[in-house]
Amino acid sequence: MADAAPRLTALAENLLGAPPPVRIRAWDGSEAGPTDAPVLVLRHPRALRRLIWKPGEMGLVRGWVAGEIDIEGDLYEALDRLSGLVWDRPDRLPRDTRLAAAGRELWRLAGPRAWLPVPPPAEEVRRRSGPLHTRSRDRQAISHHYDVGNDFYEQVLGPSMVYSCAYWRDGGTLEEAQRDKLDLICRKLRLREGLRLLDVGCGWGSMAIHAAREHGVEVTGVTLSREQAAYARKRVAQEGLTDRVEIRVQDYRDVKDGPYDAISSIGMAEHVGSALYREYADVLYGLLKPGGRLLNHQIARRPEKDAKGEAAYRVDDFIDAYVFPDGELAPLGSTLSILEGAGFEARDVESIREHYTRTLRVWVANLESAWPDAVRLTSPGRARIWRLYMAASALAFEHNKIGVNQILAVRTPEGGAAGLPLRAREWTETPEIS
Repeated sequence: MADAAPRLTALAENLLGAPPPVRIRAWDGSEAGPTDAPVLVLRHPRALRRLIWKPGEMGLVRGWVAGEIDIEGDLYEALDRLSGLVWDRPDRLPRDTRLAAAGRELWRLAGPRAWLPVPPPAEEVRRRSGPLHTRSRDRQAISHHYDVGNDFYEQVLGPSMVYSCAYWRDGGTLEEAQRDKLDLICRKLRLREGLRLLDVGCGWGSMAIHAAREHGVEVTGVTLSREQAAYARKRVAQEGLTDRVEIRVQDYRDVKDGPYDAISSIGMAEHVGSALYREYADVLYGLLKPGGRLLNHQIARRPEKDAKGEAAYRVDDFIDAYVFPDGELAPLGSTLSILEGAGFEARDVESIREHYTRTLRVWVANLESAWPDAVRLTSPGRARIWRLYMAASALAFEHNKIGVNQILAVRTPEGGAAGLPLRAREWTETPEIS
């Protein structure tokens, strides 16, 4: 009998106390649930085995990566409807016989091999041993995320090859919005010909090229990704900027040729980790001249508290395993406190959270429109990972679960002359860009 979907729907309703928010289609062709909702497709009973052996988010994600779970219809609506269910809120599960009965029903639906665990998909990162954020471990983590293939990132990011939040105006393309973001950072740092800029986590070289070409500075860009560095050097040569831009495969902690007039850190600090964030701040402070400026562009999480009202933070298992190994998000206040503790004077903070929602939706649309090529350039599982994490992140920014901020900080010299304009945010008066 083709009855898996009705049985799963009844199981979910019994546990949740309400009908499931999406329609379910099972491997046997059966369907159940609201007809006006996105469809959660379970292509194989293995998806249930994954939930049995890895309850919660990771079981679902493993099924998604393996292609055993899919969504038909609006992906954003489906993720919105599914967010906050029992895998995110175990306290909502009934503490009575219903839970045991649901478990038995899940085992029956999973089939005769339910007692066998299912290996995780090949794209999952193995758990690493040893201390967090050693130089070798950081290289492995960065390689996992950024050495996916430059051709793949071209499909997602477009010609700008900027992998951080764009700065949108009314209308405009992604490329224009990324150009405006890079120029905003340059103007906040008051870059001009003759100054030296260190771009920490320089990616594919977009900030380094823009700063050198449009503002005449000398730029040193550092990244741990060899693929990024090779791509960035090629772009620098094509722009005729090899006399102004140097790209290194180097840990920022190993940069010894300061002092610099300015430092840009755009979407890099999320990889540092809370335990070493003060070291990060100290190193950047030490690399700046007195009066030098830091622009720290960083995703922030909201402060979390446990049942006792104490600070608490749990790294997301999906993000840690599949997307950003060893990455951590910090609240804005914590970041500001650590920068100030290192000696910086914080001069400006700008939240651009809504800009990231829009940026991510464009990246998802780029990926979807180039899906066959994206799969060919990586793998079906890796392409599915990127689609899920970018769509889910767009919703997280949209619903204010996370934010993104640009912090302008100064190594203010003795005497207190920071060298910044008296009138706040002079950089908002955008000069005409050719």
